[in-house]
Amino acid sequence: MSLDIPAEWLLEASQGVNVSTEVPWDFGQNSSKPASPAVDMSGSVLLPLIYFVVCVLGLSGNTLVIYVILRYAKMKTVTNIYILNLAIADELFMVALPFFATQAALAHWPFGQAACRVLMTLDGINQFTSIFCLTVMSVDRYLAVVHPITSSKWRKPRLAKLVNGAVWLISLLVILPIMIYSAVQTRNGRSSCTITWPSKNPSWYTAFGIYTFALGFFLPLTIICLCYLLIIIKVKASGIRVGSSKRKKSERKVTRMVSIVVAVFVFCWLPFYIFNFLPLAVDVKPTVAMKGFYEFVVVLSYANSCANPILYAFLSDNFKKSFQNVLCLRKVSGLDEADRSDSRQDKSRLQDVTETQRTLLNGDDLQTSI
Repeated sequence: MSLDIPAEWLLEASQGVNVSTEVPWDFGQNSSKPASPAVDMSGSVLLPLIYFVVCVLGLSGNTLVIYVILRYAKMKTVTNIYILNLAIADELFMVALPFFATQAALAHWPFGQAACRVLMTLDGINQFTSIFCLTVMSVDRYLAVVHPITSSKWRKPRLAKLVNGAVWLISLLVILPIMIYSAVQTRNGRSSCTITWPSKNPSWYTAFGIYTFALGFFLPLTIICLCYLLIIIKVKASGIRVGSSKRKKSERKVTRMVSIVVAVFVFCWLPFYIFNFLPLAVDVKPTVAMKGFYEFVVVLSYANSCANPILYAFLSDNFKKSFQNVLCLRKVSGLDEADRSDSRQDKSRLQDVTETQRTLLNGDDLQTSI
């Protein structure tokens, strides 16, 4: 997902030549980034500065998330184990950003072939891992809310860790084309880190665009929406039986969570994928305006990794208290006490409540666990 400046656009633009668009778009730096319209960005300060801010916020926020989950016993729940995996993916997602920001500023890749392949692989695997983690978390919430009793035997920390491992393995398999074809292209004395396909046949770029859109956006988003739709249906049906006020309160909580989790995901990634497919549908000419829009899309997609810790702080009381404790904003007791997994908590609570109350209770958990 990192910023890519294709060799043809980057190098020809620096020479003042009209760039050929014989290939639809160079899907650079990672699995899904289209190549940015090349203009001479040498001496650019704004873009690297924005990337630096995004990188600092992403690294600091996700480091805080990782620390509080590992530090406090009360934070070691099944849901938080998935959040830990997402935070690690988001953290690593930020690592390659300074290198690609340097390429954007210099209109040149100064780090060599080995660094190009390693950073492209690192960037790509964590892009997909982040999205897959969100999907796993949505499925976990569906199980906790819609099937609280039957899923209690599956929703355990040990299994959650195995699922996290499977997510990384799947991501590694998905980004194999990036690992294989990442390379530094040199032309007229200037280089660019990008993906170099075996041929310049447009079908390579078209196939790869569809491949990354399907696995990196469409399928995960479909699963996420389906999970939260089923949650809403379940909670709404349960709420009707216990009275209007409880029903509305339950609906507000779940709807709020759905709108935030799904909307932030779509808001940050949809523009990027639209931009990704644009040159496959129409003849796109590199212009300053197109370059600026592309850079905005790239920053927005990276910003999703910065947004997650903020969402945790606002939507989870436990995360909020843990953050306040670590940052010395407020002393909170009880965080070091041993706590049961959230699956065991659900099972214990369900012993003394009706089916309707059980669903509402899990609806409340939905707000504070994601």
